[in-house]
Amino acid sequence: MANQMLSKVDGNVLTLERVFNAPRELVFQAFSDAEHLKQWWGPRGWSIPVCTVDFRPGGIWHYCMKCEDKAQGDFYGMESWGKAIYKAIATNEQIDYTDYFSDSEGNVSTDMPSTDIILQFVEFEGKTKLVNQATYASPEALQQVIDMGMEQGITETWDRLEEHLQNAR
Repeated sequence: MANQMLSKVDGNVLTLERVFNAPRELVFQAFSDAEHLKQWWGPRGWSIPVCTVDFRPGGIWHYCMKCEDKAQGDFYGMESWGKAIYKAIATNEQIDYTDYFSDSEGNVSTDMPSTDIILQFVEFEGKTKLVNQATYASPEALQQVIDMGMEQGITETWDRLEEHLQNAR
C-alpha cells in the first residue's frame, strides 16, 4: 500500500488513504506548519507564493497556488486561492477543517463547493497512514471537483509530500 493512494467515493464523501514512510509527528507537522506546506502543497509545477497558517480551532489557513510550469499551457501563470478554517485539532492524530475556494483577500467563492475535511494520522507498521475524509454538500458538488482533476492533483500533491518528508527527516 505504500506510495499508492486508495480512493473511495460513497455518495457525497470521498475518502483517500496513503501510507507515508515517515513518523506520524512529522506528517502532522507537514500539514500544520506554513514553512512545510510551502514546500509540497499543490500539484507538480505549482508553487505556494502565499501561505499563512493560524493553526488552532477557529484559525485560518490562507494560501495561493500558482502555476510555474510553462508546459501546463493555459494554466501557466494561473493562481488558485484557498482558505481553510480549522474546526478541531488533536495533535499528531487528527485535523478537522472546512476548505473553501477563495480570492486573495480570503473572501469565500460561492461558485465552488466547500469541503468538510477530516485528516487522520494513523501509526502503521512504523510509518504513517493518512486518511483524508472529504464531505461535500451533495454528490454533484463532489463530482464537480472530480471533474476539475482533483484526484490527479491530490495524487501529485501527496507524491510531493512523500518527497518532502524524505528530505525533512
